[in-house]
Amino acid sequence: MSTMINPLLTNNSSLPLFSQIKPEHIEPAITQLLDEARAVVEQQLKTNTRYTWKNLIEPIENAEDRLNKAWSPVSNMNSVVNTDDLRLAYNACLPKLSEYSTEMGQNERLFNAYQFIANSEEYVSLDSAQKKIIQNALRDFKLSGVDLENEKKQRYKEISQKLSRLASNYEENLLDATNAWSKHIRIEQDLEGLPASAMAQAKQTAENQNLDGWLITLQSPSFQAVMTYANDRELRREHYEAYSTRASDQGPENEQWDNSLIMEQILALRHEKAQLLGFKNYAELSLATKMAKKPEDVMNFLEDLADKSWRQARKDLTELHEFAKQHYGIDDLQSWDLGYYSEKMRQHFYQLSQEEVKAYFPITHVLPGLFSVVEKLYGIQISEITDFETWHPDVRFFQINDESGELRGQFYFDLYVRTKKRGGAWMDDCVGRKRFNGNIQIPVAYLTCNFTPPTDNEPSLLTHDDVTTLFHEFGHGLQHMLTKVDHLGVSGINGVEWDAVELPSQFMENWCWEQEALALISGHYQTGEVLPDSLFDKMLAAKNFQAGMIMVRQLEFSLFDFRIHKDYDPEKGGRIYEILEQVRAQVAVIKPPKFNRFAHSFSHIFAGGYAAGYYSYKWAEVLSSDAFSLFEEKGIFDHETGKAFLTTILEKGGTEAAMDLFINFRGRQPSIDALLRHNGIVA
Repeated sequence: MSTMINPLLTNNSSLPLFSQIKPEHIEPAITQLLDEARAVVEQQLKTNTRYTWKNLIEPIENAEDRLNKAWSPVSNMNSVVNTDDLRLAYNACLPKLSEYSTEMGQNERLFNAYQFIANSEEYVSLDSAQKKIIQNALRDFKLSGVDLENEKKQRYKEISQKLSRLASNYEENLLDATNAWSKHIRIEQDLEGLPASAMAQAKQTAENQNLDGWLITLQSPSFQAVMTYANDRELRREHYEAYSTRASDQGPENEQWDNSLIMEQILALRHEKAQLLGFKNYAELSLATKMAKKPEDVMNFLEDLADKSWRQARKDLTELHEFAKQHYGIDDLQSWDLGYYSEKMRQHFYQLSQEEVKAYFPITHVLPGLFSVVEKLYGIQISEITDFETWHPDVRFFQINDESGELRGQFYFDLYVRTKKRGGAWMDDCVGRKRFNGNIQIPVAYLTCNFTPPTDNEPSLLTHDDVTTLFHEFGHGLQHMLTKVDHLGVSGINGVEWDAVELPSQFMENWCWEQEALALISGHYQTGEVLPDSLFDKMLAAKNFQAGMIMVRQLEFSLFDFRIHKDYDPEKGGRIYEILEQVRAQVAVIKPPKFNRFAHSFSHIFAGGYAAGYYSYKWAEVLSSDAFSLFEEKGIFDHETGKAFLTTILEKGGTEAAMDLFINFRGRQPSIDALLRHNGIVA
């Protein structure tokens, strides 16, 4: 294919040309850019004998940045507008990218060149970001097997390629299994209990499929509505079973999208990779780039938190059982009943309806309100750009300017659920900040959610949990976009220890519970009235409703993830559900039915970056709660405190150890007390 017509190669814009990118462009472009990056490495190694930042690291960074800027729109589109042809092209590139990464990591000449710079006189004059990039690189060479003998190097490369392919297959199976199931409802009474907004959405989903009546699906807004509101217990059971068996041997299309073998292969390969590098298990390897130093630290942290939370969780569940029995005559509370009776209980004791709350959070108020919150905190200005290249009509585009008017970042918002779009919510890197030819390359982020889309009659209405999710992802985006680091390897979230990367995101969630902030982000979709004090008081009273159950559920995920990697035994296999049962016996208060296949859709650890690292959410929550406690002392919009968080955390990227940055902001080591207090749990 001629480079003249390939938008991934001929793009002179700073932003991707989404409308022009076709599946047939992808593999030729990535192949060419990989070849060019290899040529740059070889050229710099061959033509120099005394290596410097300028003659080695900078040209390689520039070549890899071109590669990343071509791959980022491809990866994004594969997640949000997936098609068969796009998927094929995407998967064809994964082994090539993996091979390049391993090849660079095992390049002894390149390793020696980095070592030369680290030992040179120039190193002393480099700035802290450059030094950190070199330190990280030397560590990562070791973790890529640069010291291994050739046979083991080759095996490491094979493992890396297989893991990349398996993670993609896992995600595809989950996406396809989620999209495959739907239930066509022809009689309105069958959906009795569902609020008007959920009914309208189900009707619109049916109309989009040229069906009459209503269509419920396994997309999160539809599933949550049925689980929370549907009076028909059998419908809830059917929907729960379809959702909790996705991509498994228990699913309706069990053989077609079953992730069972993939999961076993992933765990085996991760373990083998860790042992090749001299670690006992993958948990040890995972911690080589994290704040936590050894597996015992993680286990002790999680088990201590579980010990402090379990009694509260048990009390929460007992109260739910008693409520369901007393008010509804339900003796045998099942997994598909929990959301339904929890909502009834919330309404009964707090007179708080999630549906009533949603009316005050239309996206048309929440989004500008979110921008007002961060403008008050950091003195930034956010404005919308309407003329831009997009992958879907729903996508919006914005830019951030600081107090001096300097452009600091740009971001895409893709907010609504649709078929062929991966579930969940995330921030991803489109363009990273770096200095290039004397100019600053402006960072750009993808911010993706799966909220209920607007209907013909009303805007998208967010639950308070949705609002929290939006703030969470925007927190990630701010760390990516507000960085002031000019070197790509540690700008934004790059180089930040994985168990600290959730600090800015979970930190932002706190403003969703502050009345002063809610006055900015709420407004009734019909009247514009801000969230009334009476409703806020109910929300506050119910804030920690079932907080113990929620806490131990997250600890169950974290312990399960860590243990299947720490305790892997090649002779016994993954023992995935055996270990999950052990963890549940230790910390859980809710025991799901036998058919539940939660792990088969746990993409964070099998297809994302959280393997042996899911505990990061809880560890970062300790950091974020403690960081926010300073705002509680000084005022939630205190400009001086906001400026301090901006300059000591958000702008610093990965230039310093996360613990050092936290101490610089808070003036001390983190404490667990604020987390427990925010969750209504007594230590």
